[in-house]
Formats: sequence, structure tokens, C-alpha cells
Amino acid sequence: MSTTALPQSRPFAPTPKLWLGIIFLVTGLWTLSLLDAAGKLLAISGYHVVMIAWMRYSINVLFMALTLAPLYRRRTGRSIFRSNRPRLQLGRGALLLASTLIFFSVLRIVPLAEGTAMNFCAPLIVLAMSPWLLGERSYVSRWIAVLVGFTGMLIVIRPGGDIPPHGVALGLLSAFTMAMMSILNRKANQADDPMVTLFYGALVGSVLSTLAVPFFWSAHTPTPVEWAILISTGITGTIGHFLQNSAYRHAEASVLTPFFYAQIISATGMGWLVFGQFPDAVTVLGIGVICASGMGIALIERKRHHRLPAADPMESV
Repeated sequence: MSTTALPQSRPFAPTPKLWLGIIFLVTGLWTLSLLDAAGKLLAISGYHVVMIAWMRYSINVLFMALTLAPLYRRRTGRSIFRSNRPRLQLGRGALLLASTLIFFSVLRIVPLAEGTAMNFCAPLIVLAMSPWLLGERSYVSRWIAVLVGFTGMLIVIRPGGDIPPHGVALGLLSAFTMAMMSILNRKANQADDPMVTLFYGALVGSVLSTLAVPFFWSAHTPTPVEWAILISTGITGTIGHFLQNSAYRHAEASVLTPFFYAQIISATGMGWLVFGQFPDAVTVLGIGVICASGMGIALIERKRHHRLPAADPMESV
């Protein structure tokens, strides 16, 4: 789930396009699982997470500059550099880079499925903090979802499990960072076109990681296969986020949110195919509890949203 943007509200197309939004979302999330697997593979091969992030964002911004930026100009007549809130975009980009570094550090020591599952607690953290940080109403159903979700987290990270204590600490930090990213995503996408937000994230990540990478450069010369994996991180990151953003043009966030958890299927599959790691029965139970909590509150929020059409659409998380 590397730096996966959490669900945001979007203008959406009529119901006949709903299936297209679901396909875009699931395909985008599964593409991001390829990015996560590549990051884990490089990290356990000895590459520092800063070097991996540098390649991921440098290829990302180059790919966008050559492909998506011209499309954006033709569509809007504006430069993709033009932002209504540049300071917010710069701050969000810096947090996005931090989120990537933390999550790749998690994947270095935690199986892919478990690392992804811990990040699924990010929407629940947003629910817990939204009354104070976003001024949203607090509902009993949201607090129940948070408690159930964290119960699932405790099952996944249980004492005696496969995740070491420092992996647990990093996983919790990663989920918290993702929650903060979700809040900044809301604000940034209210101010600018999602394509601008996507580009600024890549640009800031590229610039900051370029400044840092000389201090963390690996002395190991990448093999042709490793170069291909390094380059793939930028391409899969761009395509994955582009598809995810496209999904919200065809369906509401409250409709798409339950499908967000389909990424656990791709994460588990990639963990098994690439690393030979498959969660045990107790971990699968914990992952299921986290996913059920998130999907359950998404369905409740969707019903609440339709009962109260005048309510703030940002409440649908």
C-alpha cells in the first residue's frame, strides 16, 4: 500500500459508470502492490530505503512530466505547476516522502500482507481524530469501528507472532503517517485538481530524496534485473495513483471505500509468490477483523450520507 492515497470525495459520473470506478480502483491498488513488493525486494537486497525512494520519485516525476503533464495542459489549459495552495502541496509532498520511507522500512522486516494490513488502520485513525482535526461530527458507530479495527491490529501484532517489536512500532508509525496524509489529501484536493496534487507529491519527493541520497548511496552496483526493479517503482507508482484518482471520477468515495480492502488480496498474493510468505491462521483472522471494520463503517457512512444529503461529503471515510 505504499503511499496509497486514502479515499477522497470526488465529483462522480452517473451510476452506469460505477463499475468503471471499481475497476480503476482495484487495478490501481493492485498495481501499487507491485510497487510495495519491489520496494521490499530492494530493501532486503541491501539498498537503503532513501535510495529506493529517490529512484521511485525521480522516475515518477519524469514519467508524469512526459505523459500526464501534457495531457493535463490539453485538458485544462493550465500548467501542472500551478497550484492554488503551493505551501500545502509542498508540505504534503514532504509528508508523502516520509510515509514512503517509513513504509519501505516496515516492509524490510515485516511480511507484505501484515505490513499492508497495519496500514489499513489509517482510515480508522482518521475517524478517531476527525472531530478535533476536521470538525466532523462524532458517531458511536465510528468509535465502535475504531475499537474493532484496533482489536484486529492487536491480533496481527500479537506477542509471539512473526512481527518483531521494532516492526510493530514502525507499522504503527506508518499507519499514523498515512492518516495524516489522508487529512492533507482532503485539503489539497479541495484546493487543486488531483493531477496537480499527484505531480507535486512526485516533484517534492524527487527533490528532497535527491538532496539526501548521496548520504545513503549503496556501494553495490545494481544488476540489470535490479535496475529494472528500481525503474519499475516509479512507473507502478505513477500508474497506480493515476488509476486510483481516475476511480473517483466515476463513483463516490463512500461507494468505493469497501473495495479499498481488496488490496490485501494482492499483497498476500505478492508476498506468497515473491517472498514465500503467507500469513498464519491467527494473522488472517486479525487482517479479516481490520478489513471487516473498515468495510462495515464504510457501508454505515454511505447509508448516513444518503439519509442526510446536506451533510458534508468529507464525512464519508
